[in-house]
Amino acid sequence: MKTFYTASATVTGNGRDGHGRTSDGALDVDLAIPGSDRPGTNPEQLFALGYSACFLSALKSIAKTQNVTLADAAVTADVGLGRRADGSYGLAIELHVELGGGVEQSVAEELVDKAHRRCPYSQAIRGNVEVGIDVTTDGVAA
Repeated sequence: MKTFYTASATVTGNGRDGHGRTSDGALDVDLAIPGSDRPGTNPEQLFALGYSACFLSALKSIAKTQNVTLADAAVTADVGLGRRADGSYGLAIELHVELGGGVEQSVAEELVDKAHRRCPYSQAIRGNVEVGIDVTTDGVAA
């Protein structure tokens, strides 16, 4: 693979209960264990944000190649952390795709399926993480 961009981030402290910073300083956050009373974000939230952004970009790219205008679009990723049957930790993801602008449901589902095949996050976790996807064409919630 020819790499055209590399993100670099460092976490210090106790991992999930530490501090994270990207090499360019654009992201500089305290980390907190999910459900704790400590202020901060957690890796699942960061993954959800990254996956949502990546998937929406892939979706808009696919729509453009299909000559479909996506005036309003949003992707929400719900990233769940849990234990697998073997006792190891794992993720489960639900992607909620909202499209407005009169896109027909069947067209929306086709675009989302193609975006799921193109998105690097989807490709990276395929076969290892359960991903459910729902698509609504009623518009984008504010």
